[in-house]
Amino acid sequence: MNLYDFARALHILAVIAWMAGLLFLPRLYAYDAEQADKAEPLRSEMRELLRTWQRRLLKIILNPAMAAAWVFGLWLFWLRSGGGTDWSFAHQPWMLAKIAGIFALSGWHDYLSGEFRRIQAGTSARTGRFWRMTNEVPFLIAIVMVLSVTLEWGTR
Repeated sequence: MNLYDFARALHILAVIAWMAGLLFLPRLYAYDAEQADKAEPLRSEMRELLRTWQRRLLKIILNPAMAAAWVFGLWLFWLRSGGGTDWSFAHQPWMLAKIAGIFALSGWHDYLSGEFRRIQAGTSARTGRFWRMTNEVPFLIAIVMVLSVTLEWGTR
């Protein structure tokens, strides 16, 4: 096993954890938004439980997994460049698609974090329907990223 393969394995594991959180958190938000139609006291108890899960998912899984995915991804980028000597791959369409996907997923993560704060403050205007409709956004982005990297689209 070489260093590149080791870095790639760690990156894949971090991305799996990050994606799991990005796919699950909107579902928790949908359940939270749907509690408005429920009767007390179950509504308050369920909301408290959902918000505990949301906080834990963000703080214990999502944030560390995103940080690890970035760190290992940047390490891979460095290793792929031969230690900073050949950056030609960085301009290939497949790598540009991956970079765009990284920023899209990071932006979605930031949006979800902001929405968590709005939910906690009681100022979120999003419905359960909205969260169900947007729940698969990270997976669609991941499809493009994985296909572009594994097939190296646009390589000459």
